[in-house]
Amino acid sequence: MSDITRSDVAHLARLARLAVTDDELDVFSGQLDAILDTVGRVSDIADDVPPTSHVAPLTNVLRPDEAEPSLTREAALAGAPDAEEGRFRVPRILGEEL
Repeated sequence: MSDITRSDVAHLARLARLAVTDDELDVFSGQLDAILDTVGRVSDIADDVPPTSHVAPLTNVLRPDEAEPSLTREAALAGAPDAEEGRFRVPRILGEEL
């Protein structure tokens, strides 16, 4: 057991600039102790266990990338509120400092 004390939790709270009550110190010390014990159990795992990123094998479900006909420039701009020189015209959002 890692034995996180109230003073350890109070020190961590001061470092993190957290206001912690006396009751919270007791609760947090128990919780942090349980967390550290659980994380510490990772070292008990056998060395011959291969690392995994997923518990089930993944397969690619995407379709092949194939070129298909799309809208013409005129058709795309037909529904635009404002167009200029074959492009969508939008209000300026950046200042002149660029």
